[in-house]
Amino acid sequence: MGQVRVGVAVCDPDGILATPLATVARRGGPRSVADLAASEAVIEVVVGLPRSLNGQEGRAAQDVRRFAAALAPLVAPAEIRLVDERFTTTSAHADLRASGVDTRRHRAVVDQQAAVRILQLALDAERASGFAAGAELDSRKSSVSPQRERSPAAGPERPCGVERPRGTPDDAQDGSTVTEGSRR
Repeated sequence: MGQVRVGVAVCDPDGILATPLATVARRGGPRSVADLAASEAVIEVVVGLPRSLNGQEGRAAQDVRRFAAALAPLVAPAEIRLVDERFTTTSAHADLRASGVDTRRHRAVVDQQAAVRILQLALDAERASGFAAGAELDSRKSSVSPQRERSPAAGPERPCGVERPRGTPDDAQDGSTVTEGSRR
C-alpha cells in the first residue's frame, strides 16, 4: 500500500457492478478498511497487487501483501484475494477525463475509480471463468494459494474495492495502484 490514500469500492449483492464507496487515509491502516468491510457485510476482499509490466513484484507489492496479511484477521471470515491491478490508475484517470471531471479533482476520486476498476475486473473474470479471480491470501503464511472454484452455496456476494494510496517508490516506475475489494 502507499502512504496516502486507499480507495474503496463495492458491488451489488449479485456481484455484477462495482461502484465507488469511499477513500480512506492510509494512516488508518488495515483497521480503516476492515471497518468499511464490516459496515458493508462483505464476504470477500479483493486486493489489487501492483506488478511491473514484466509481471515482477517490487516493494509496493510486498507492502500490499503485508497489508493484506494484517487485514485478514480483521475481516475474517471474509476471504482475501490478490488480483493483478496493472494499468488501473491510468485507466481510472482516463475514465475521469472522459466523464468530464476536472483534472484538479482527480486526486480526490482517482483511488475510488481505480478500486472500481480492479473490483470490476475481478467480477468479470470470475463470471467468465467460474473461478474466483486472483489468488487467495493464506494469512498463516502471508502468501497466496492457487485459485479454487467458488461454491454456489456461498450465495450472493458483494465485492468492495479499496484502492491503495500512492506514494511508494514503485508507483513512479510503473504507475500501478493497489486496490482492495470486498464481497458480501
